[in-house]
Amino acid sequence: MSHFRELYRAKSLPVFQNRMYRTENDAKNCVKGDLILSQDMKTGLIANQAFNIELAQYDTDYQNEQAVSQLFQEHLNDVSRIIIQHFLNSTLIEVGCGKGFFLEHLQRLGFKVTGLDPTYEGLNPSVIKKYFTPELDLHADGVVLRHVLEHIQDPVSFLANIRESNGGRGKIYIEVPCFDWICHHRAWFDIFYEHVNYFRINDFNRIFGNVYEAGHIFGGQYLYVVADLASLKAPVYDERCYFEFPKDFLSSVAYFAERLRQKSGKISVVWGGASKGVVFAIFMQRAGATIDYVTDINPAKQGKYLPATGLRVQQPEELMKILEKSTDIFIMNSNYLNEIKQLTNNRFNYITVDHEII
Repeated sequence: MSHFRELYRAKSLPVFQNRMYRTENDAKNCVKGDLILSQDMKTGLIANQAFNIELAQYDTDYQNEQAVSQLFQEHLNDVSRIIIQHFLNSTLIEVGCGKGFFLEHLQRLGFKVTGLDPTYEGLNPSVIKKYFTPELDLHADGVVLRHVLEHIQDPVSFLANIRESNGGRGKIYIEVPCFDWICHHRAWFDIFYEHVNYFRINDFNRIFGNVYEAGHIFGGQYLYVVADLASLKAPVYDERCYFEFPKDFLSSVAYFAERLRQKSGKISVVWGGASKGVVFAIFMQRAGATIDYVTDINPAKQGKYLPATGLRVQQPEELMKILEKSTDIFIMNSNYLNEIKQLTNNRFNYITVDHEII
């Protein structure tokens, strides 16, 4: 008998929500995979049992840099304060440094940091454009792992490789989306193929024997932990980590689809051309509702096409010129509401999809 208990299923989702496409046809025909979210009743961890690592190969077309937002930069300042508290005067390795924004932020703060990421596009000599492997033989006092572990098929083995590569020692800072927040806000648009794992704080209390600090950040959407790599252990299921989705988890799919249909003849806009916006648009399309435009402040996304739906990402400045005051703007992340209102002179009807629990 399988020790995996199925929790949630979604068919034919794009493997990469944040890979941008140069043509609508390429976007619609992107690589897709199924999602079967299950809880491992031996470890208590929650992951997509249908994940196929051979489909998930990152390259420079992957665009998920959020630091173009001033609000997100403030979040990174919050992260910096935690890192300064626990890693002051330490050498660091940032595994999965993306486009290098946070790495260079840490360098400006005086940290010596080596970054690893195959999607990196810059010229910083401190960044190695590769995945982390023990063969790289990198060592540091601490490791930074921001929004990486949710992408790793076997996260505990991955952490064990980091520990062994680092001589069995060191502190680690881990930041991941908070699964409890996703469930509380019925954020079905926050579950997608690219994220293999979905973590709660108690997962890390079972993964590490010595947790220095753990908590929530970015308005509760993310959780973080600072732990001792030497204390890594195999997590074991107990009754406290048993999980069930809220019965009404998907109820807002029909609500938002009907709201879009009732606006027949009027333009509707999704603000946020990243993961949440991609999944929201897919579910709306499958429910027979139309989204007219998607916009995003990230220049690397503008003019490109979203996977599966083939929607083109517009520049906010150009799009605002053609919108009527009554236009519905579906905001994928309520953290950015005030920033978006300021950018658009508070002219439109703003709908924060992660706050409208039906």
